[in-house]
Amino acid sequence: MLKTNKKPKHFFVKKALSTFDFRLSTFHSGQAILTAVVFFMFVSMIVVSGAYTVSYKESKSSRDFGTSKKSFFMAESGLEDLAYRMIKGKNYDTVETLSLDGFFATTTVADISGDKEITATGTASKMIRRSKIKLEAGGGTSFFYGTQTGEGGIVMSNSSEVIGNVFSNGPVVGHNSNIVRGDVISAGPSGLVDGIHATGTAYAHTIRDSNIDKDAHYTTISGANVGGISYPNSPDQATSSLPISDAQIDAWKTEASAGGTHSSPCPYNISGAVSIGPKKINCDLNISGSAVVTLGGPVWVSGNINFSNTADVKINSSLGDKSVAVIADKETNRSSGSRIFISNTVEFFGSGNDKSYILLVSRNNNAEGGGSTSAIDISNSANGKILLYAPHGLMYLSNSISVKEASAYKIQLSNSAKIIYETGLSNLLFTSGPSGGYSIESWREGE
Repeated sequence: MLKTNKKPKHFFVKKALSTFDFRLSTFHSGQAILTAVVFFMFVSMIVVSGAYTVSYKESKSSRDFGTSKKSFFMAESGLEDLAYRMIKGKNYDTVETLSLDGFFATTTVADISGDKEITATGTASKMIRRSKIKLEAGGGTSFFYGTQTGEGGIVMSNSSEVIGNVFSNGPVVGHNSNIVRGDVISAGPSGLVDGIHATGTAYAHTIRDSNIDKDAHYTTISGANVGGISYPNSPDQATSSLPISDAQIDAWKTEASAGGTHSSPCPYNISGAVSIGPKKINCDLNISGSAVVTLGGPVWVSGNINFSNTADVKINSSLGDKSVAVIADKETNRSSGSRIFISNTVEFFGSGNDKSYILLVSRNNNAEGGGSTSAIDISNSANGKILLYAPHGLMYLSNSISVKEASAYKIQLSNSAKIIYETGLSNLLFTSGPSGGYSIESWREGE
């Protein structure tokens, strides 16, 4: 009987199961790989998307920053353009528009307590930046010395005193007791300091019979006591112009005339409470008794000005830190006219602001021609917030007066007259003048 190699049934079952397991294993392996590929693709997309987003944002931020800078520069350009025209006295509108390469700057001007504020808005592709400038009204007038004179020089005697520095294009001469509490400068090749007691330093070609508490700069010296260091063979100091030009005085006169002219009654006598200025007065002005005069602007008197008794003169409080000029100038008579007299106990007041002063100006020119007629003559106990200016004339100050600054062609101080310089005088503001435009007080970016 022939034998056959017959396999049991369960053999085939096992084989089938083995084949199924292999296929199933292969299926699961491919599925895992596919899942991994999909996962890594998803992660890659996230990374790429994130990188693109960051790159896009950085690119947009960079573009926005560049555009923002353009709008800022447009705003700055608008400010510079309008500020330049205002400072230089050129024409401008209260609203100006500047256009450049499709970008715009709009500037506006606002009044703020007598000053000006310029606001510029720069626009570039919907990006907006703002800048602001504050312009301070300027009067173009600075007094750097307690006393300053032209070639006529200064004469001090009988306990007269200057608290501040003294500058002269002529000689500075003292008699009896006198004192300058500061430096003394007599400029030019003929500069002379003679008989002066100075608590500071002296500068002059020649110093003679003087007491100088600190240093001395000179070419020639004799009979002097020097408390500090002596500097022989020093160069002469350069001469200097007086601080207010004739053109500026004329500008104040023009402003005064614009306020109207008083022609009758003449002379114009004031003994009560009166507000004047800006105003031109076509004759002598006499302020006496218990008069109270309030100045609202510059006053031009075509004649002489007399202040006497217990009169008070003050600046209207609305003018804030501004000073006001009162001018004596009879254009047809500057030799014997155009004079200012102050006597008794006249008081002068500013607006209430520390920077506000009354400036008295005389255009008398007698001394410049060699005469002895005074342009400004003050005696007794006149004092207050008062500055004195006589660029072509003689100023005579005597007795117990006290003023804040005095400048003239020639000055004589005697009998306890005192000039007390105040630091604020280095930057005085007036209501008008050829240099009375604006200066930059602040410059900043706005919101």
